[in-house]
Amino acid sequence: MAKRKMKAAYYEEFGAPDKIKVGELEIPEVKEGEVLVRIKAAAVNPVDNAVLAGYLSSFLPVKFPAIPGWDVAGVVEDRGHSARRFQVGDVVYAYARRPEVQHGTFAEYMVLPESYLAHKPKNLSFEEAAGIPLVGLTAYQSMFDAGNLQAGQTVLILGASGGVGTLGIQLAKDKGATVIGVASQKNHAFMQELGADHALDYNGQDVGEAVQQLFPDGVDLIFDAASGETLQQSLKALKPNGTLVSILNRGDDIDTQNLNFHYVFVEPDAVELEHLRELAEAGKLKVLVSEKYPLAEAAKALEQIATHHTKGKIVVVP
Repeated sequence: MAKRKMKAAYYEEFGAPDKIKVGELEIPEVKEGEVLVRIKAAAVNPVDNAVLAGYLSSFLPVKFPAIPGWDVAGVVEDRGHSARRFQVGDVVYAYARRPEVQHGTFAEYMVLPESYLAHKPKNLSFEEAAGIPLVGLTAYQSMFDAGNLQAGQTVLILGASGGVGTLGIQLAKDKGATVIGVASQKNHAFMQELGADHALDYNGQDVGEAVQQLFPDGVDLIFDAASGETLQQSLKALKPNGTLVSILNRGDDIDTQNLNFHYVFVEPDAVELEHLRELAEAGKLKVLVSEKYPLAEAAKALEQIATHHTKGKIVVVP
């Protein structure tokens, strides 16, 4: 039987976005416990470029040809043996990172273990829903699983206007925390719309000193989605024995003696995705999709995310 083909963006060697080709690849076979998803939208994340460049291959092996993308929203089209949690036709979303990088989301179809899937939020478009899994789970696992953020506590979010930060603001507010968001001035109104109690600019001031003026006793948690100088400045604003959670910094250049430090690399978690769906359906999670690219322009989407000046989310639509 001839294997079905699909259009996909893929790369056959490590490098920059110019290594991306768009063409036909075989649709993988649906095995036991797996489902075939017709992809309606795939979000783009900065990590996609890090994987493409080969930076993560020491702990995330890549098999060529590799299709980028870990965020997906789509429709269940086929089910393998014992895959019965979802019906054909169900709309789903997922954070689709596997232990080996090969079958990503910048394609017309993907095959995934059904354990990765959750029901798509009903009130969000496919593009908006695709923008949640990686950043939503990253914010959730960082602030709650690692950071143990509680109602009444104060969290300082670095990189608060990007994909992870915007979900972080909303999740922390829903929890009942006070949120300070750090981003460039032009994104302050946007962060405040999402619920940030205070918005600080990292340009032209020491972020740590600015936080200390607002909260002389310090903050309970720093959630770092920016790193660099902003993080170094911010450390003085952390309470003694406060918690620092970073998704970028593994702690090599941080004195972790008087703080609780955690590095988080997000894991797929369908239970947490269902929780994020409930929050979205309750009107508590907004996703700003700033740009859409057709599959043929996947390389352009990766170039745009590489600028690190994306507001909200960028998606690829097959």
